Amino acid sequence: MIYTKNWQYYTAIFIFCLSVSPSAAQQVSQPLQQDFRISLEQHYLSTGKSWHPVWPMMLSADEDTIQYRDLRPFRGKFAKTRVGRKLFTESLIRVNQPDFRLIIDPLVNFEAGRQTDAARNTWVNTRGVRADGSIGRDFSFHTAFYESQAVFSTWTDSAARVLRLVPGQAMYKGFKGTGFDYAFSEGHINYTPSKYFTFRLGHGRNFFGDGYRSLLLSDVAFNYPYLLITTKVWKLQYVNLYAQMMDLNVPKAAWDPWHKKYTTMHYLTMNVTPWLNLGIFEAIVWNSGDSTGNRGFDINYLNPVIFYRPVEFSMGSPDNALLGGSLRITLRKKALLYAQLMLDEFKLDHVLKGDGWWANKHGFQVGIKVFDPFNVKNLFLQAEYNHVRPYTYAHNESVQNYGHYNQPLAHPLGANFREADVIVSYRVNRWLLNYKMVYSVHGVDTAGLNFGGDIYKPYLTYVTEFGNKIGQGLKSTLMVNDLRIGWLVNPATNLQLNAGITLRSEISGDRDYSGVLLWFGLRSSLFNLCYDW
Repeated sequence: MIYTKNWQYYTAIFIFCLSVSPSAAQQVSQPLQQDFRISLEQHYLSTGKSWHPVWPMMLSADEDTIQYRDLRPFRGKFAKTRVGRKLFTESLIRVNQPDFRLIIDPLVNFEAGRQTDAARNTWVNTRGVRADGSIGRDFSFHTAFYESQAVFSTWTDSAARVLRLVPGQAMYKGFKGTGFDYAFSEGHINYTPSKYFTFRLGHGRNFFGDGYRSLLLSDVAFNYPYLLITTKVWKLQYVNLYAQMMDLNVPKAAWDPWHKKYTTMHYLTMNVTPWLNLGIFEAIVWNSGDSTGNRGFDINYLNPVIFYRPVEFSMGSPDNALLGGSLRITLRKKALLYAQLMLDEFKLDHVLKGDGWWANKHGFQVGIKVFDPFNVKNLFLQAEYNHVRPYTYAHNESVQNYGHYNQPLAHPLGANFREADVIVSYRVNRWLLNYKMVYSVHGVDTAGLNFGGDIYKPYLTYVTEFGNKIGQGLKSTLMVNDLRIGWLVNPATNLQLNAGITLRSEISGDRDYSGVLLWFGLRSSLFNLCYDW
C-alpha cells in the first residue's frame, strides 16, 4: 500500500509541474565542453548574473551565441558567399522559425601525431553528425553520433586495454592490430513547462561543480541513461538526477548483456548573495539484483526530498550513500574561488586523532579561476588542487561503487591520490593558445593487495585498519604538460585547426618513464577528452 501511495503522490506532483504556467522562453542545450563553460562563466561574471554549477546548462536563445561573440567577421568576398559562410561562420543546416528551430552539422576529429620516444605514429579518424533544435517554447532536443578508428599514444593505449574501453567514449573492437574501432551516440530531450521546472530525459553525461575536475559528479565516465529534473525557485536550484549505470566486471547473463545498477542524486544550490553560492549534494548507489536476483529500481529513491539517510535506515538498507558540498565565491567580477567536499564515511574523532583509519573516506577540492587578469582580454587562468583518501567511492559490494562502465563517476584517478592542475588559455580573435599542467601522486595496488586506489575493489579487503595515507601502495608520480595552438575555423561547431605537444613523465617504483607526443588535427570540439591521468 505504501508503494501505491508514493506513486500517486509523485504522479500528482508531475502533473502539477506539467500544468504550471506561464512557459519559459525558448531554450537550448549548451555543450558539455570546457571552452563553452569558461565563456559562460565570464559572461555571467561581467553581467552580474548568478548561476548554478550544473552542466550542461540550459540557455536562452540570446545566450546561445555567447561563445566567441566578439569574433571579427571575415571581410573577403568568399567569406560572404554561401559556401564561405557555411565554412567559417554558420551551421550546415539551420532552420530558425518562431515555433521551430533546427541545426544540423557534420562533426569531425582528424588527428595525426608522432610519439617520439616509442617511434609510434598516432592518428584519430572520427566522423559524426549532430542535430539540435526546439519545438515551440517548451521542447528542445539534442542528438549526436560519432564513429571512430584510432591508434593512440602508448599511455592512452595502455589505459584503454586495462579498462576494455576508450576512456570516456566506448567499448572497442580491434582495428588492424594496434588500433581501436569504436562508436557512440548521445542525446536528450528537454521539456520546460515553466520558468520553475525543466525535465531532461537523455543518454549522456552531467557535471556538478565549478572545477576542471569534480569530486561530486564529472563527465569522465561513458554516457548513461538518465532523467534530470531541475527546479528553480527564488535563489535556489534543486536537481534530481535518476540514472542507470552498468558494471562490466559482473558476469553477463543471456538476457541482460551488462549488470545494471542505479543511482539517485540530489544537488541543492543557493545563490546566498550575488557573490556566494553554496551547495549540498547526496547520492545513493544500489545494485539491481538482491538475494533473489531481482530488485530493480527501488521506488523509495524516487523521493524528491533531499537527505536519504533516514529512508535508508528505515529500510535497513545496505546501499552506498555519499554526501558532499560545494562553495563558490566571486571576487570583483573577475575571479572565482571554489571548493568541494565529498564524504563517503567520516568519523571526527579518528580525524582529530590523525590515526589514518581506513573508513575515514573523504575528499576535497579547492581552486581559483581568473578571467582577463592584468586587463588582458580573453586571457584565462585556473589553478586547482584535488585530494581524495584511500577507499573513497568504493563499497563492500563492488557493484555498488561510485563508478560506471569501468571508470569512476567523479575523478578519473578514483581514490588514494592528490593532484594539482594549472590551466592557461588565451585567444586573439580566431587564434587560440592553451596550456595545461597536471601533477599527481597516486597510490597503485601491488602484490595483489588493495591499497585503496581502485574503487572497483571491495573496501573490506583493506590492507591495514589504521595508518592509511594518500600514496600508499606503489607510489606513482605523474606530470603532464600539454601545449596547443589553434585557429578557430567555425564557431558554430567549435571547429578548430590545431597542433600541439604533450610531455608526459611517470615515476612508479623502479620505473621512470618520459614520453613526447607531437600532433596536429582538425576537430569539432563539443565534448571533453580526458587522457591526462
